[in-house]
Order: sequence, then C-alpha cells, then structure tokens
Amino acid sequence: MTAVLEVRGLTKRFGDRLAVDDVSFTIAPGETYGLLGPNGAGKTTTISMAAGLLGADSGTAHLLGEDMGPNRAAPKAHLGLVPQELAIYPDLSAHENLAYFGRLQGLHGRELRHRIDEVLGTIGLRDRAKGPTKTFSGGMKRRLNIGIALLHSPQLLILDEPTVGVDPQSRNAILESVEQLAAEGMAVLYTTHYMEEAERLCDRIGIIDSGRLQAEGSHLELVSITGGHDRIRLTGTGDTDAALRALRELPAVAGAEALDGEVHLTVQEAPTTVAAVVSAATGAGMHLRDVEIARPSLESVFLHLTGKALRD
Repeated sequence: MTAVLEVRGLTKRFGDRLAVDDVSFTIAPGETYGLLGPNGAGKTTTISMAAGLLGADSGTAHLLGEDMGPNRAAPKAHLGLVPQELAIYPDLSAHENLAYFGRLQGLHGRELRHRIDEVLGTIGLRDRAKGPTKTFSGGMKRRLNIGIALLHSPQLLILDEPTVGVDPQSRNAILESVEQLAAEGMAVLYTTHYMEEAERLCDRIGIIDSGRLQAEGSHLELVSITGGHDRIRLTGTGDTDAALRALRELPAVAGAEALDGEVHLTVQEAPTTVAAVVSAATGAGMHLRDVEIARPSLESVFLHLTGKALRD
C-alpha cells in the first residue's frame, strides 16, 4: 500500500544539541502511528519537520509523494495539524472558530456549513457550538483544536500530545475520535508520553528517546524485545510443591517458581493458557484464592531499551 507519509533520515541540530537523529518511518492510509517518548525526546521537532514547518538539516518528508519542505504549500492542503498549544480564538464560539478556519482552507457556503456540522459531531461539541470558547473546559478546547484540523478532510492528521492536561471524560472523547477517524481511512501520526494511549490507539509505535528512534513495530513486536512473556501469579493454600511440578509440565509454561506460598509463572499468551494453569494447579492439590495475569507493557520495553522509565 502506498504510504501517505514517508519520512527518511530526518536530522535536526539546535546549536550543539542533536534534537533529532536520523529518524525514519512511514504511515499507510487508515494507520495510526505513534511516537512514544518522554518530554524532550524529539517528538515535536520530528513532527514539525514532517509537517513542513521546520527545515531539516538532512533527510526528507513526503506527503502523498510530494516533498514537505517549509516552502512547499501544495502538499500541506492534505495535512491537518493539531499542535500542543491551542490555536483557537477565545472570544468566538466553536461554530465561529470553525467557520473562520474553514474559510482559510477555502471552504464556503453549503460545503462549509456541512463540514462544520460533521466536525462538531465528531468532536462532541454540537450542544456547545454557540457559546464563547473562553468558557470551555481545557478538554473541550482541545477537542475544538482537533476539529479545526479536520475541517478540510485531510488525508493525514498529526496530533502532538493532544490529551495533556485534559479531564478523563474529554481524554476518552479525544481517543474515541482518533479511533473513528482511523477506521474511516485517515492516516494519523500521534505523539504521546502516555503508554496506555499508544497501546490503545496505535497500529505501530516508534519509541523515541534522545532524538533517536530506539525501536519500531506493533505492540506485540515491541514487547517481544523483552522476551514477550506474560506472567501469572497463583495465590492459595494446599500442596504448592505438587502444583509447581504439575505446572512445569505444561508446554506453554516457560518458567515456574514458588515464593511465599505463591506460584509465579512465565508463560506464552496468558489469556489462552490460564485455564490449563488453573486446572493443573487445582488438580495437583492447590486451593486457589486468586489468579493474577500481568502482560508486558510498553513501559517495560522503554525501560529495557533506554535504561530509564518513560517519564524520567
């Protein structure tokens, strides 16, 4: 499938600091690609170059095959950008903000009215369309910020940490909107330092730290870097030694040990293995009180790759 966005070898220095170091990735139609990394990792600089807002020292970014250099206006018509900083007029209503930015995108008349109504529905603000945005919550302002970027039906939507500082309800509404847009075929580039957002939204994830892409792949491909094993903890009474011996005989169990009356297992695909684990343990005389499953996370991958926690 032809890439919507193709980034190759983007590099950027600010004085002696190497902010982005040879970053490459592609995004296909309908795909959500996440740049996951801590603040200061180079996410915003990377997307600024990908969006043609900032010139690269070296490397290229192409949107639908066209160069996205700072002086290239034509391909930017296919791009919707949602920056970290709000780009709305607080004294105007949501409808007035959308009408203003829609006209800047060349929309007028019936087409503009239709798109405003569609976008208000997508971002869940139809019931607040007429009130001044200065009375909006932070989350509502963020949702309007996204709506502005959607007016002209872009083929690529870039969102730079769109849920920072918003309430849980608005955060969930934003994530649902992104899921809906990707399902409708829009390519999405999403930066975040929240691993749970990357796990929920992204088809592929690039882990970025110190300006460099440390690893890239689907969630399952990334957790395989750390071994890819799930863990099951069994708590109970009875013959834990016999349970341990029985559990070690299961093909899916890669490791097992008893600690303080608990049995700790390392397994492949815990959700499909847990029934056999419970059956083997109880059959060997262990009376279970609790069964806990822990699956590898992107946090553990980041720690493995960089030696530090994601939010350090």
